[in-house]
Parts: sequence; C-alpha cells; structure tokens
Amino acid sequence: MATPLTDTEKRKQISVRGIAGLGDVAEIKKSFNRHLHFTLVKDRNVATPRDYYFALAHTVRDHLVGRWIRTQQYYYEKDPKRIHYLSLEFYMGRTLQNTMINLGLQNACDEAIYQLGLDLEELEEIEEDAGLGNGGLGRLAACFLDSMASLGLAAYGYGIRYEFGIFNQKITNGWQVEEADDWLRYGNPWEKARPEYMLPVHFYGRVENTAEGAKWVDTQIILAMPYDTPVPGYKNNTVNTMRLWSAKAPNDFNLQEFNVGDYIQAVLDRNLAENISRVLYPNDNFFEGKELRLKQEYFVVAATLQDIVRRFKSSRFGCRDPVRTSFETFPEKVAIQLNDTHPALAIPELMRILLDIEKLDWEKAWEVTVQTCAYTNHTVLPEALERWPVYMFEKLLPRHLEIIYEINRRHLDKISAVYPGDWDRLRRMSLIEEGDPKRINMAHLCVVGSHAVNGVARIHSEIVKTTVFKDFCDVEPDKFQNKTNGITPRRWLLLCNPGLADIIAEKIGEDFLTDLYQLNKLLDFVDDEAFIRDIAKVKQENKLKFAAYLEKEYKVKINPDSIFDIQVKRIHEYKRQLLNLLHIITFYNRIRKDPNKNFTPRTIMIGGKAAPGYNMVKMIIKLITSVGEVVNNDPVVGDRLKVIYLENYRVSLAEKVVPAADLSEQISTAGTEASGTGNMKFMLNGALTIGTMDGANVEMAEEAGEENLFIFGMRVEDVEAMDRRGYNAKEYYERIPELQQVMDQISSGFFTPREPDMFKDVVDMLLYHDRFKVFADYEAYISCQEKVSDLYKNPKEWTKKVIRNIAASGKFSSDRTISEYAREIWGVEPSDVKIPPPNVPRE
Repeated sequence: MATPLTDTEKRKQISVRGIAGLGDVAEIKKSFNRHLHFTLVKDRNVATPRDYYFALAHTVRDHLVGRWIRTQQYYYEKDPKRIHYLSLEFYMGRTLQNTMINLGLQNACDEAIYQLGLDLEELEEIEEDAGLGNGGLGRLAACFLDSMASLGLAAYGYGIRYEFGIFNQKITNGWQVEEADDWLRYGNPWEKARPEYMLPVHFYGRVENTAEGAKWVDTQIILAMPYDTPVPGYKNNTVNTMRLWSAKAPNDFNLQEFNVGDYIQAVLDRNLAENISRVLYPNDNFFEGKELRLKQEYFVVAATLQDIVRRFKSSRFGCRDPVRTSFETFPEKVAIQLNDTHPALAIPELMRILLDIEKLDWEKAWEVTVQTCAYTNHTVLPEALERWPVYMFEKLLPRHLEIIYEINRRHLDKISAVYPGDWDRLRRMSLIEEGDPKRINMAHLCVVGSHAVNGVARIHSEIVKTTVFKDFCDVEPDKFQNKTNGITPRRWLLLCNPGLADIIAEKIGEDFLTDLYQLNKLLDFVDDEAFIRDIAKVKQENKLKFAAYLEKEYKVKINPDSIFDIQVKRIHEYKRQLLNLLHIITFYNRIRKDPNKNFTPRTIMIGGKAAPGYNMVKMIIKLITSVGEVVNNDPVVGDRLKVIYLENYRVSLAEKVVPAADLSEQISTAGTEASGTGNMKFMLNGALTIGTMDGANVEMAEEAGEENLFIFGMRVEDVEAMDRRGYNAKEYYERIPELQQVMDQISSGFFTPREPDMFKDVVDMLLYHDRFKVFADYEAYISCQEKVSDLYKNPKEWTKKVIRNIAASGKFSSDRTISEYAREIWGVEPSDVKIPPPNVPRE
C-alpha cells in the first residue's frame, strides 16, 4: 500500500507549483517577519498559529497589490468593454493557496515557511472559508471570476458582503443543527474597504409625476459601502476585482426632524438599516418571498448600477471626451450578466436611471437595457422560481413597479400583434400573474429584458426552450442559448490534487492548466503500465490522506482499500440522497443474509447542508445517520460497509474529499438537475461516475463514452411518459422483495428502535407523493451498483476507465464556458496578453 510523501520528498518535487528561487524565499521570509512585527504587533514568543497565518496572508497579498493597481490602470487606458457579473452568491472558499498558485509563489512560500520552522498546510487550515453561497450557483460564480481573470477579461464580480455566510452544520444526535458562520470574527486580510465609493440606495417613498417626468421622493436612504477583493488570473499578471456591498445607516438615520425625542433609540435603530447585508438566505433551489430578501436583491443592483454608470461616464473615450454624456455606446462598453433571477431588478433599475435621471426616451432606454443585459437560468423546479407579490413592490419600490407595468404593457402589445385574440398565451407570457396576491414573475422579466438567455447544460437549455420559456422561444428563438457550466482547473486540480497534476504534467507538460482540452493527450497512455500504476498510486495516497483526516477530525476509522463512494451536494429531494440510502440498506441486508460471500468493501460518504426550513430533508439526514449507527456497529458487517455523514460540507472540505473519491454519485431524477458541477470535479480528479442522464452527466458520457460511466435509470422521455401514465410507487414496493424489505425496516423502526415511527413522513412521501420517483429507478440503480463492485475487483480495468475520464474532462473547464459567454453573449474576445508585472517599468 502506498504511503503519503514525507515533507522532504514533497520538497524535492519541483512541480507545477512554481520553482522556489532563493531570492524570492529570502524576500518572503523578510516580509513575513515584517508583517508579524508591524501589522500584527507580535514577536515569535507570543505569536499564535493564527498570527502566522495572517502574516503569510499579508505577505502574499503584498504581491497582488502592484498587479492589481496596474491591471485597473491598464483597463483605464485601453477602455475595453467591461463585464459585470451580478450574483447574490459568491462561494469563494479559502483564498491563500489559490493566490499563491495563481501568482506562481507556492513553492517559494512553502520553502520560506519551512525555513521559519512552520508548516504551510497547517497555516492554510486556519483560514475561514468565505461561505457567501449555498452551492452550485455561488461556486459557479467563483469559478467564473477565476476564469475571467485568467482569460484577461475586464470583469467585475458584484454581490453582497454578508456578515454571516452559509451556516455551519453540526450533526448532533444524528440531526442537523445550524450555527452562525461568523467568518469575519478575526478580520479578512483579502478585502479592502472603499468608503470613498460609498453610494446611496433608496427604498419606500412614493412617485410624483411632474412636468420633467417621474420623481421617486420621500425615500429612506441606506448607504452601500464597497469592499474590494482581488481576483488574480493564472500567471498572467491580471488582477480583477470582486466588489461586495455592505449596508451602512446614514448618520442622520432616524434623527430627522420628527424623531429627535428618542436619540438613543434612533442610534440603536441603525441596526435595522444595516441588517440588509447581515446574512445569506440559506435556500438552494427554493424561493422564500421575504421582504428582507427583496431588499437585498435591490440593494446589490442599485449600488452596482450606480457604480457601472459612474465608471462608464468617467472612463477615457478614445482619449478625447473627458466625460461621456451619450448613452448610445453604453452596450458597446458594458455587459451585465444576471446569475439567475436574483439580480433581475437590474433591468427596471437601469430603465429608471436612463428615464428619470439621464432623461432618455423609453424606446432608446429600452434598447440600451436589452442590449446590455443577459440572463442565465439555473433551474426548472417550479418552487425555485421567484414570484414577488405586487404589494411588496408597491411599498418598497413603487417606481420600479410602474416601470415593470409599462414593460409588460408594451411586451403584451407586441405578443397580441403576433397572436391576435390568443388570451391564454397573453396570460401565460405576462410578467404579472393574476391571483391573490398578484405576483411579478421575475424570470419573465429577465427573458423580456435581456438580449440573451442561457441554460447551463445542453439538456437543460433544451428543457428551458421546450417547457418553462416555450412561449418566449416561439417568438424570439435566437435569444436562447446554451452555455454548459465548467469548473476552474486551478482550484479543482492543481490546488486540491497536486499529486495528480504532477503526473499529468510529467506526461504532457503544463499547458493543460490553461487549455484543459490538452488532457485528451492522456489517451496515448491508457495502456501504459507505468502510467496506470502512477494514477492508481496517487488515488491511493489521496484516500489514505483523507482517511487520516477523518480519523483525526471525527474519530472514525475506515478501510482505505474499500470503494470510496461519495455523494456530496446540498440535501434536496430531487438530488435523491434517499436512492443512495436504499442501496446502502440493500447492500447491508445482502451482507447479513450471506456473510461469507466475497463482497467488494465500500465506504459510503454522504455530505451536504439542508435548508433550515426544509423539514423533509432534515428528516432524511437523520435517517442517513440512523442507518449509519446500525450498519457501522454490526459485527457481521465488519469493515465491508461503512456509512459516514460528512459534517459541514463546504468548499474547503470538497477540496479534500474530491481527490479521494472512487465513485461519484450523480443520481438526480432526469430533467431536474440543471447541470451540476460537482460531477465535473470528481471526473477531473479520477473518480468514476454513477449517474442518470441528467444535467452535464449527459455531456460527460458523450465526451468519455457512455461505456466509461455507470449510467442507469429513466431518461427525460421516460420520466415524461411516466408523468402522463401516473407514477405508482406502491406497485414497485409490492413487486420488488428487496425494496419491500428495506422500506419495512425503515417504517418498523429497525434503525430507530426507541422511536419506531420516526420516519413515517419519509415513508409516506416515498409511497404516496414522491415527485422524484425514487422507486422507479431503484432496480436499475442496484444492478448498476453491482457492476461498479465487479469492476473495482479488477484494478487495472478500473484505472483505465479513470484515465479515459480524466482525458475527456477538458470540455468542463470554466475557461471554455467563459470563452463562450465572451464571444457569444458579451461580444468580447478573451486575451492572452500578459500585463507587464509591477517590477517592469511601463512604456
């Protein structure tokens, strides 16, 4: 069995992490000691590990600053079209190691820290994750920022600086318990507050129609304070900006004429204003129509659009005009990408600025708005679609409501000209849904107000065109596109799996890190015995390392020779963690029935957070942990089956678990997972996929060959046919003895003898109202899992499939995704121009 590399062996590897020049090492040590002394005001006698982390973070940040300033200066001079990626979530994770890698500093820092008698990996573990996202949508935004910088695009990420990110998950007695994520408690060395760019945001008030046009008056003002975080490209000296807004009460807040009586209370009430940026809503694929959330959505949009317009007006225009006054060229200089409907208010807000402040006429303002904005759809689940009550807009954003009504009037006029008398079509396509209460359909607003609409995987983009937005696609088919998601290979290969990156670079060079399609060159080595051994060895080392981590953190011992079978993602009914669980119990029953049979051992790990208000999935977590209790303590089973719940799954844990996985579980009901991106991370890191033909799995199978994935279950057509016939779960329960046994164990309290009917609601759901048809795919899933076990018994054939998967994962780089957005939506060309580094004088 392979053992992990020692420190000295690691040091000997001069790898893709950059060569440690002696000068760099001395400089880094000097800078580190200077920060420990001057920034942290500590000496080596009293410094804590956290002080050392901050000293290193500040040292690395120093290397960003010159490039950051120079990049922004370069954009000012060249005046390129600027891309603004608007998202309510940026799931960034940790920043230190990613920054060292992108600046080519990792080995120099490693050596410097080693010479100082410290351990780099230990310091990296101290950093808090920036958990400003729920899952796929927020992490996609983070990967996109990395790719936009690496492709030399003049791009900005705009979002909210939540004081509390996604909650920390504790598992207590098998239940999920939420804890506040106070990620800023010790300060954030990567952000720079920019109070000089603070902007006012208006709420409430009323609209006055004057001779000069509409005026929004008597508003409450909240200030938006920007915090800038540098986003370095990979070794190209580009450093872009992520600007996150924080809410501040103005100093006269609640102290206006009428309220002077209670000065103390007025100052205390500043908190109410500042609550806007207090906490991330912890829902994934679910709409919760709370006023605070609507305030967050408008807050980020209003601050961002003022910023965009300011930058547009003051940037150099061919070097003649000191200031731009005409908005004619706005769409040639500005692109706004809406990450789902959450920032949809950018459309009426841009209209408000152009109409009420810049005094454009409606037609011109609308043309500019549509040419500027583009919308990415992330889900087709009806419960996830944002539908805001009109009464909330009346109160909070009265001018925007007027503008939305006018957009809708003109939109419906156009439609009825094409389909005269088709009232049902008008009802379906309206931005306003009649009912009690009347609601605004934000997805319809986005489609009407954007020049491009895209889904995030081929199958999803087709579903979007044929179902949710079919009526809109009939009218403007050219508006609809596909942009299959991707992941950044810097974080998701080089950073998290340096061993694998090294053996790949040995065979094909390092260019794959910026051109992932080059991985297909690995197909030349699929029969190379030494390479097969190397790939298997790296996987085994990663498994041992993860096993050691689990033992240290959670006191669980696992069998490193077992299949590491992993499903990590948000817990949701459509993702079907329950299907995985049915396999676990079935496998358990088979071992108990025939204990002397030669079973392929497995460690099944499930991890992910449940939305705090989503009771069914919190119950599912409890069911998984209860099954784990029984299975893991059954002496008959031994180490042939272990069930582990991975607590507090987050970006930094994904970086540890993904490289250690053998089997990746991607088992959503066909037609429900828009794309998935975890599936891509596992593929790139040498796991095989068991999955349905859903989301990007379809394209993964196409790239690698379906025979190199474990594909099972209903296709979208089968699901649609079943919906027409009606799904009868009872019929499967009665026909399949193993399924019946499993369900009877759950409902009889086999796993919870003290509370036998604890899972009654889960059982009822599966039998009588399961929207995601778990039983319909049970048999196919179980027999597919048998194929997995059989192949794993033949390590060489297994590893050949692994190599074919890695070689085929090039398409799933976010660099490819962003190049497609750039060319086909934003109208800009990626550039491989390397901005001169700060130590080279400018021409």
